[in-house]
Amino acid sequence: MIPMMTSSSSSSCGYLVQVGGGGGARRMGVSSFFGQRSLSSSVNGSSLRRRRSDRSSTCAIRASSAPVVSAASTDDIAPLMVRAARGEKIERPPCWMMRQAGRYQKAYRDLAEKYPSFRARSEQTDLIVEISLQPWNSFKPDGVILFSDILTPLPACGVPFEIDDNKGPLIDAPFRSMDRLKELTPIDLDQLSFVGESLSLLKQEVQGQAAVLGFVGCPWTLATYVVEGASSALYKNIKSMIYSQPDLLDGILSHIADQIAVYAKYQAASGADCVMMFDSWGGQLPPKIWEQWSLPYIKRIVQSFKAEYPNVPLTLYANGSGGLLERMATSGVDVVGLDWTVDMADARARLGPDLGVQGNVDPAVLFASQDAIEAAVKDCIQSAGPRGHVLNLGHGVLVGTPEENVAFVFDLAKKSTYSS
Repeated sequence: MIPMMTSSSSSSCGYLVQVGGGGGARRMGVSSFFGQRSLSSSVNGSSLRRRRSDRSSTCAIRASSAPVVSAASTDDIAPLMVRAARGEKIERPPCWMMRQAGRYQKAYRDLAEKYPSFRARSEQTDLIVEISLQPWNSFKPDGVILFSDILTPLPACGVPFEIDDNKGPLIDAPFRSMDRLKELTPIDLDQLSFVGESLSLLKQEVQGQAAVLGFVGCPWTLATYVVEGASSALYKNIKSMIYSQPDLLDGILSHIADQIAVYAKYQAASGADCVMMFDSWGGQLPPKIWEQWSLPYIKRIVQSFKAEYPNVPLTLYANGSGGLLERMATSGVDVVGLDWTVDMADARARLGPDLGVQGNVDPAVLFASQDAIEAAVKDCIQSAGPRGHVLNLGHGVLVGTPEENVAFVFDLAKKSTYSS
């Protein structure tokens, strides 16, 4: 899942890139916040809740006192990444990295050894906060993203899953018949309280020095797991459902879209300054099929979210999206994330001047010399232009990436300046 990009002259951009020398809101339970009590369910399992309650009392006290802070900041100066996503004039490109918290970091590996269950690491407030802050403590990125998984909300919607160390996520009974639709439930945010608590705590920790980032999976990508029952290389079941059972697929996608919209708004209410939308497997569809079976459901989320949080930027990322860019531009999001296979200057031309971009340095470059890394980063910044660019990789940080090279990229971003 990884490879490359080309360069563009700085003179064509009309500027020079130099690389070198609130929160007083009262805390409310998720049910009272949304005006109705969520349906209760046991899909997360009492054992996991017990493990959460057995963890250190320090984090429990902090979480219980953490305010829910609206992401629609009233501060005079919003975090740099928020201003970039809104297209405001900024002094340098903000930088964060997908999978910036992960196995390439020794701190994460040490913690994972102590807590080997991914579900525990991503569903216990104190562990989520600790892991999310590991790259913040090491590199001070401009965005601190919640450590979680796109599948995290599924059990709260009536779709339980397990994670196998070798096979990844597994859904015992995939949804492939109309009678299964009745098993889908309204999202129970009480089961996801660790998400809201973690975002609120992260907001307190970074103190406005970085944007706190929430994220959700897009309906098509989540539906691939719901229908296939596991990760897939071919997506035969869900792709054939487009033609054999379109009403069933529409029912699944519509339900997911409506619940993810609620989940995204919950994240914003809990302190997320920006929300990422990952259509990880959207690039597996031909562009016209993506336009029919992914885009409308993304728009459904965006419209619902923006009706309540118009000033909270949304970023849409789809891996392998080179053929989708013009269609992604119609989704209503503020920023389009680019993978490493798309030329940044070409993407800018195709998306137009009013839409922000994120990306898109090849993650493999971080295994190269620092001279090569600097050249790739500088080319990306120059090609993107001085407005509406969030510097990132074109995919997540790869396992084995030298930590010093990750630090080097963040340092380059901080030393970069825009001048007209």
